[in-house]
Amino acid sequence: MSKKEFFPPRPSTNPTIYAYELVGVSTHKGLIKIGFTSRDAFSRVSEQLRTSGLKYTIVFEESAMRNDGSSFTDHDIHRLLRKQGFANPDGEWFKCTLKDLQKAIREVKTGERTEA
Repeated sequence: MSKKEFFPPRPSTNPTIYAYELVGVSTHKGLIKIGFTSRDAFSRVSEQLRTSGLKYTIVFEESAMRNDGSSFTDHDIHRLLRKQGFANPDGEWFKCTLKDLQKAIREVKTGERTEA
């Protein structure tokens, strides 16, 4: 087995998981939007909401790289949160806390289920 086959190739981009909340939008109170980008979260969220005039707060931004060099996407996090019973009323929006999100990301990154 060659070194290339053993180690997954590192992406040429910087895969990032981010989350934000909308400020003052009653329909999204208690919801966070969990997304993925190969850029920084501010650039991606600004692009999404550019013309809406909505205010937002980025509450989370972290590398989507595992220690073994592989990466994951927001779909992996979404799938785990739904499996854990968190409400997913619309697309990438979830009714969970920042702590819940951090636990899910740690589980996807390490493959180990955390109780705390």
